Amino acid sequence: MSNSGFKIRSMKREEMNLAVEWAAAEGWNPGLDDAEPFYVADPDGYLLGLMDEEPIAMISAVKYGNTFGFMGFYIVKPEWRGHGYGQKIWNAAVASLEGRNVGLDGVVDQQDNYRKSGFSLAHRNIRYQLDTPVAEPSIDDVTLVPLDMVATDLLARYDRAFFAEDRCSFLRGWIAQPHSAGVALMCGDDLAGYGVIRQCHNGYKIGPLFADSKVFAEALFRALCNKVTGPIFLDVPECNSQAVALVEEYGMQRVFETARMYTKKAPDISLERTYGITSFELG
Repeated sequence: MSNSGFKIRSMKREEMNLAVEWAAAEGWNPGLDDAEPFYVADPDGYLLGLMDEEPIAMISAVKYGNTFGFMGFYIVKPEWRGHGYGQKIWNAAVASLEGRNVGLDGVVDQQDNYRKSGFSLAHRNIRYQLDTPVAEPSIDDVTLVPLDMVATDLLARYDRAFFAEDRCSFLRGWIAQPHSAGVALMCGDDLAGYGVIRQCHNGYKIGPLFADSKVFAEALFRALCNKVTGPIFLDVPECNSQAVALVEEYGMQRVFETARMYTKKAPDISLERTYGITSFELG
């Protein structure tokens, strides 16, 4: 099969909807409104591969600050696989992030290929599913409030401990998307945790879920679960034993896993307070 008609360019905003559709077809269960906050995070961070103007491949290579990048949405249409188009768009994405520490969440059958490309395993992320209702939160000496009541600068400072670089542009869009709800946990004037739940193609996902203790994480988890009806998914870093204990206490079932991998040293982020990562696509 000839490569002569193949070209790679940046995605346009409306093409991000196609990215979400392809991700859903792969069974990754993206959020209904993920396209907008994903695109806003880095409008130049999404590549589309076209054969004679037909989209056949895509990948994201989102830049955060000056030092970090994250790759995702690595998809080639099934009928075009095995002809080298995936490698071409992968190489273009890697080149766009040259000099940065790059992260990704690799599906199991691609992890060896990522190692060959210079990525090293940091930890596994496990997706858990909840199908039964949970009780409303009951906790003393703290206050649960809607996330939009928290000052933007306070939320950004808190979030910074959980991510390799500042991500304010992404965060503003993420917490404001339709079909979602956010909850913050306040100890006096201090933010001690927050979480977001959003509607997906199948059920709902909580992400992120950050908290200063397992007790606080559980309170946020219950509050978020009580805002929706249907299956709920939570992506947990397996290295956080308290997070694993929490999902097991609620009888949640493992349904999927990825490997968080980096090209350089794993960032110094607060995994011990990470009870749910934000997304497999953007970190």
